[in-house]
Amino acid sequence: MQEREFSVRNARLADASAISAITAEYARQGIMLERSSENIVENIRNFFVAEHSGEVIGCCAIAFYTGKLAEIRSLAVFNRFKMKGIGRILVEKAEAVLREEGVTEVFVLTLNPVFFRRVGYSEIRKEYFPQKIWRDCTHCPKLMACDEIAMVKKL
Repeated sequence: MQEREFSVRNARLADASAISAITAEYARQGIMLERSSENIVENIRNFFVAEHSGEVIGCCAIAFYTGKLAEIRSLAVFNRFKMKGIGRILVEKAEAVLREEGVTEVFVLTLNPVFFRRVGYSEIRKEYFPQKIWRDCTHCPKLMACDEIAMVKKL
């Protein structure tokens, strides 16, 4: 596959099982938390997918915390499609939508800081995002031993 032999679009309900499969692959590797199919369906309008020859090969989602702060989450690309610019394009699509909504700051929690540095993010302390901690982290099995790195970017 050549770079750009894929398209990025808003996710549809029919994509939920593919998104679940991609995120489950990453969860099995301990790279991200698994998202239930129900959670994906509930949040489908916040997901974007990368598609190649009719197959969903990558995804990411956005989550709003305030009118100016949002998170990019659940960024995942099937292993056989990595290193082709798909993750970068998914992040750029998410950032474009966030800009349209007036968001001025976006953050990620990641185990891959090298990737996010390349697309303009810088490390920051997790405590900078108490909204994230109270809404999501308190339910996380990694709460007391979180190994993710917080990164932020001004839009």
